[in-house]
Amino acid sequence: MPYTGNEQDQKDQPVVPGAPADIAVSLDNVTLVLRGPDGEVKHEQTVHNLITNAGRNAIVARLASTPGTAVPTHMAIGTGTTAANAIDTVLQTELDRNALTSNTVSANVLTMVGNWAAGDGTGSITEAGVLSAVTVGTLFARAVFTAIPKGAGDTLQITWTFTLTV
Repeated sequence: MPYTGNEQDQKDQPVVPGAPADIAVSLDNVTLVLRGPDGEVKHEQTVHNLITNAGRNAIVARLASTPGTAVPTHMAIGTGTTAANAIDTVLQTELDRNALTSNTVSANVLTMVGNWAAGDGTGSITEAGVLSAVTVGTLFARAVFTAIPKGAGDTLQITWTFTLTV
């Protein structure tokens, strides 16, 4: 089934579009956890992401050891609600961007974590992305999800996992 960029096809099609047929990336890979001022979980959800054209091109370039290729360094959150599309290069309505808290590799799994402290990125969060710079940069992946109401006293942690199978 060819990849069309819509979410239903994305759920059914784990192969990275445009990559060799024997390379696939897991799509159930964005977990968002909102905690209140008391540290208790107020909201948790796991959603699909969409690897953008620019993201998959950067992944393939890294596999080819291309010098100067962008690497994920930041996560951003926003309030946009338009479905993720492979041609996205930015979040629809970016609210805040932070450097990754951690970026670890274990076997064929890359796990990136982004954190937003109390008072940071407050609002009704509906989108997130992985990017290569503090401003602009390459948008590797984007996810759109049910609104998470992040109040001034709340913290948010996003764990984004890419699993590569060859």
